[in-house]
Amino acid sequence: MTAVGRAERFEQLDAATTARWSSYGAPREDGRTVFAHHLGLTVEEVRRDYCRMRMRFRPELMQGGGVMHGGAIASLLDSVLVPAIGATLPEGSRYATVDLHVQFMDALVEDDAVAEGWVVRRGRRVVFGQAEARAAATGRLIATSVLTYNVSPPPAG
Repeated sequence: MTAVGRAERFEQLDAATTARWSSYGAPREDGRTVFAHHLGLTVEEVRRDYCRMRMRFRPELMQGGGVMHGGAIASLLDSVLVPAIGATLPEGSRYATVDLHVQFMDALVEDDAVAEGWVVRRGRRVVFGQAEARAAATGRLIATSVLTYNVSPPPAG
């Protein structure tokens, strides 16, 4: 399925929420950065329960055998769900990955990785999602994942 075809199945967000989550991974106003920034992740599209994100090719993300490191790809698959889940939660909610299963299908060599992540089911405290990463230039499937997140409401006060 193409990225556009999958994205269209999900409801668009309001402009403010889209703007907020489109900058996920960018340096914060206070100058602090998050892990997604260090990997060079950028949000390309975010909708209710859906996100598409790109990880630009950089030599420092390669492993010794000359392909993109599996840990970098797994981090992309994990990170792409963050905006998909967070865009509909009250601000200040906390959520974290409790299970991540990745299947690597092919190697990625000197190409960007583009991942799509989507929510499969939401509960009050648990969210189930799926994600897949593809080679940007060819669309080859690189990896798939099934993820589970624990969600907590914003702290009181």
